[in-house]
Amino acid sequence: MKKQREDIRNIAIIAHVDHGKTTLVDELLKQSGVFRANQEVAERVMDSNDIERERGITILAKNTAVYYKDTKINIIDTPGHADFGGEVERVLKMVNGVILVVDAFEGAMPQTKFVLKKALELQLPVIVCINKIDRPEARPEEVIDEILELFMDLDASDEQLDCPFVYASAKAGHAILDLTDEPENMIPLFETILDYIPAPEGDPDADTQVLISTIDYNEYVGRIGIGKVDNGTIAVNQDMVVVNAHEPDKQKKVKISKLYEFDGLNKVEVKEATIGSIVAISGISDISIGDTLCSPENPVAIPFQKISEPTIAMQFIVNDSPFAGQEGKFVTSRHLRDRLLRELNTDVSLRVEESENADSFRVSGRGELHLSVLIENMRREGYEFAVSKAEVLYKKDENGKLLEPIETAYIDVPDEFTGTVIDKLSQRKGELQNMSASNGTTTRLEFSIPARGLIGYRGEFMTDTKGNGILNTAFDGYAPYKGDIQYRKQGSLIAFETGESVTYGLYIAQERGQLFIGAGEKVYSGMVIGQNAKTDDIEINVCKTKHLTNTRSSSADEALRLTPPRVLSLEQAIDFIDTDELLEVTPDNLRIRKKILDPKMRKRSNLK
Repeated sequence: MKKQREDIRNIAIIAHVDHGKTTLVDELLKQSGVFRANQEVAERVMDSNDIERERGITILAKNTAVYYKDTKINIIDTPGHADFGGEVERVLKMVNGVILVVDAFEGAMPQTKFVLKKALELQLPVIVCINKIDRPEARPEEVIDEILELFMDLDASDEQLDCPFVYASAKAGHAILDLTDEPENMIPLFETILDYIPAPEGDPDADTQVLISTIDYNEYVGRIGIGKVDNGTIAVNQDMVVVNAHEPDKQKKVKISKLYEFDGLNKVEVKEATIGSIVAISGISDISIGDTLCSPENPVAIPFQKISEPTIAMQFIVNDSPFAGQEGKFVTSRHLRDRLLRELNTDVSLRVEESENADSFRVSGRGELHLSVLIENMRREGYEFAVSKAEVLYKKDENGKLLEPIETAYIDVPDEFTGTVIDKLSQRKGELQNMSASNGTTTRLEFSIPARGLIGYRGEFMTDTKGNGILNTAFDGYAPYKGDIQYRKQGSLIAFETGESVTYGLYIAQERGQLFIGAGEKVYSGMVIGQNAKTDDIEINVCKTKHLTNTRSSSADEALRLTPPRVLSLEQAIDFIDTDELLEVTPDNLRIRKKILDPKMRKRSNLK
């Protein structure tokens, strides 16, 4: 007999990037009394990873729980970036409703559409939270119209259209139900959650079923499966069977060794849990997302949405440059392989394939950001390796024709830069689908463009729009191959010999283009030290010192002025490299180099 469990609510917070999901969770935690009155709490407390904190983005979905009145509210904070969409898709299976957070100025954005579509497909009730209403340029009434239009575009049912609206300022810590109300605290939002989000239902007396939706990983206990108890009761030391809807042959007997529930930011050990509870289970070594834990008497798998396929791949290669092994702690192919396979424990959108060459691994993910976060994490852990230019993953149709992934790019750009952006994207095989005026001085462009056309474009876009443009993309499926794209019009400046760069050599080099290095830096033959102003690659000797003569002293060099070098960040370097180049990644440095270091061999390979 199915029952509702009234003392629990399970919700996910979904939104476009930067619309304030994590800050909202912070406030809900504070106002529900999770923290002591005198406790010092960091901003965006849910973003636990260093990179998340630095960039101000959420990468991994996180679980927390707060208490309001006598009800436990399990909250899942989800990422907003399209590259981490795999995280959002999964967690929605655990919840009974969602809070859609929308910026009161920006309104409905591409990722808002993506996450809302996923929620509506699963028939989840939606609470719309218009955030940042205290911004001076906020326009909440217009944003509501935009959201209702979005609901209609996505064919929402009448019940879904009849969703409650809450106006909030997560930063100031208050929510109101009507714009004329006096803001006080978050209670209106808590009340809306209790009233509108249905309590989880299931049969407590039936055979146990727990669908694993997220995987956590801990060095000490290994893999931790997180999921919601759909039916029955789960207890410590209980014998279970693992089954999977997509793998009918999979049946494995396991024993529950430890069981946890969430309380605030902590996991609390419990003896048993029943329907509606979100639990973390440790002790099952190879548990994966999509597995269902069942009673041995009745092993029935719960259907589960397959994770979206990766669309982009990079080669991760053991570093073989002349400076290999000088800066990193982990440098061998075994180290690299173990680390990449360990990443698969927690990241389900990632693929790692071994190639014929034992020193190279093909890593596929959902986008450049997805892979650059992995590279940055590995670099900080002391790994040293090289990566190739990102390439898209092609498919073949039934006639053997080549298909490639297509993205829809939504671009908000000031009017004066519109022409430049359209020109650049057209060169990259983009097709303009729509163009409309938004907020007076900006234009909204909508392009259909091959995913490879966007590789390396973001940095260029920021330069072209003087940092005022906003570019968002959403995957749109596969379409026939659109023809070749030239990624870079300029060639590279390449170091001619190994040594240390000298002011005199750099002074001559800077006339040829833009430098990436300053004086006194170690270089090697075949290393890219700058960008040529023309299309071809040039070799330059930057270690060249000035020969002394009887008439000129060496101190005459002091008058030479060098233009400051352009120091590339990790993303910029990944964007910059061409198909015949590699990016050497070490804990201390990022160096761009040619795949073939020897100049004679390089020329021969170009002649082929």
